[in-house]
Amino acid sequence: MEERIKKIEEEIVLIKERNIRVETDKSWETSIFRIVSITAITYVIAGTVLYVTGNEYPLRNALIPALGYFLSTQSLPFLKTKWVKLFYEKAK
Repeated sequence: MEERIKKIEEEIVLIKERNIRVETDKSWETSIFRIVSITAITYVIAGTVLYVTGNEYPLRNALIPALGYFLSTQSLPFLKTKWVKLFYEKAK
């Protein structure tokens, strides 16, 4: 009996550790820091590629993909909410 309780306690600890990892990953995925970082990296890479390929206005034109990414991150939560609601309604 004591061994069984010990095993259950170990499983609970593993579940709590997993929950912490999942919550951390979720908070990273939705963090402003992540969104701004990827937007900035997208801008720099697009600007570099446009410059190297001889684009007349590489920094201005690099705004298009960077802003596109940023705007998609702002609209996706709304779309996700609608999709989840629709999915759960169909699952019932």
